[in-house]
Amino acid sequence: MTTTPPLLLITADPSHPFAHLALRYARAYLNGAANSHDIDNNDTNSTGTGSSDNATSEQPLLNVFFYGDSAHIANRLRWQSADQLDLTKEWQSLAEQYQLLLPVCVSTALSRGVSDVDNSSRHQLDGANLATGFTLVGLSELAMMMQDDSRLIQF
Repeated sequence: MTTTPPLLLITADPSHPFAHLALRYARAYLNGAANSHDIDNNDTNSTGTGSSDNATSEQPLLNVFFYGDSAHIANRLRWQSADQLDLTKEWQSLAEQYQLLLPVCVSTALSRGVSDVDNSSRHQLDGANLATGFTLVGLSELAMMMQDDSRLIQF
């Protein structure tokens, strides 16, 4: 039985406690899902069928979408003091560890000064500042994530 991964819709500015709560939730969920997946793979692999690559090839463990003020998290030029958690780096690390996609709504990102190379060229902007690992996407991506009866959790 496959379950649809939850969808985290992150709308909070990086300075808001909800933005930090979203990251903590994602970590806790992914740690639990990965441990559960490891147990399932060990059971499946012991019979000689199945593959440990199923987690990344079938579907992500968690869907994430950055919208509104959370687009600031995707700004590689956002400076963070040493005594504060750098949400950009933390999401990049989590995405790398669990092969997560980090989609950001393109219109809300552009309106907040966050752009990739293509959009900078298209809109005659001076440069790109989208952090590595994040991608600018349309709202259709969010709609596609929502159509699978997934649990939607907004932060």
